[in-house]
Amino acid sequence: MEEIYAKFVSQKIRKTRWRPLPPESLQTAETFATGSWDNEENYVSPWSIGDFGNLDSDGGFEGDHQLLCDIRHHGDVMDLPSFDQERIVNASSTGCVTVFLHHPNNQTLSVNQQWTTAHYHAGPGSPSYSSAPCVGVVCNNPEIVTVGEHGRTKADHKEATRTIDNADSNTFHAVTFLQTPEILTVNSTGQLKTLDFRQQGNELSHILSLTSDRVPLHCVDRHPNQQHGVATGGQDGILSIWDVRQGTMPVSLLKAREAEMWEFLFQNRFLSRTLSAP
Repeated sequence: MEEIYAKFVSQKIRKTRWRPLPPESLQTAETFATGSWDNEENYVSPWSIGDFGNLDSDGGFEGDHQLLCDIRHHGDVMDLPSFDQERIVNASSTGCVTVFLHHPNNQTLSVNQQWTTAHYHAGPGSPSYSSAPCVGVVCNNPEIVTVGEHGRTKADHKEATRTIDNADSNTFHAVTFLQTPEILTVNSTGQLKTLDFRQQGNELSHILSLTSDRVPLHCVDRHPNQQHGVATGGQDGILSIWDVRQGTMPVSLLKAREAEMWEFLFQNRFLSRTLSAP
């Protein structure tokens, strides 16, 4: 049985993401990033894992999880995908989207790009606004797509290339790419909706629904090799497998948890991780 190693940190961690490796690499990932939430001060932090096979003179493991650096983050970290091997994209509860650049030579993080008002609630009849949490980010270099709690989605690069203000009347919870021009979202009423950026309209299409009970879906991920295969997890702890080419109902259901499912990741051919509520 594979051993599990743990490390205590004095922060609430919402997101953990491995740094991607080059496509031709045969190594396993050894660097990951974490993002915290609900602390007096929140941080985005890269970490490195070492060789757990050797004991040091004090009986501890050499190469324990090593904090490489961190950078202060305004608001809660809502999502933390990797853009490439050096850049991390952060979604904030303040509505801000930030691209952090990791400098391995001196182990520091810097702001590479930032959209401070990526998501907001517009004031009725006026240009005033209040921030709306950015709840999900998906990257497919050079594209970054973000979704907000207010039902707005954006496609960004240097500047926002497209903003869809009324993409959904419900709250988005997560987003993923099906293919380069098409995204899939899940929302607070248990629906999956697709949007093709090749189309001029702002209507989400191909609506799939888990049940008539409208149980909120919290997370979604696409199969790494089969673009039509996706999985979702929600408030009832059910893991649902979907074939977006067929019908409007999931092809398989699995009771994964007794509590809410907030995150999971596909790895190779099946699920690698599920998380309960933070």
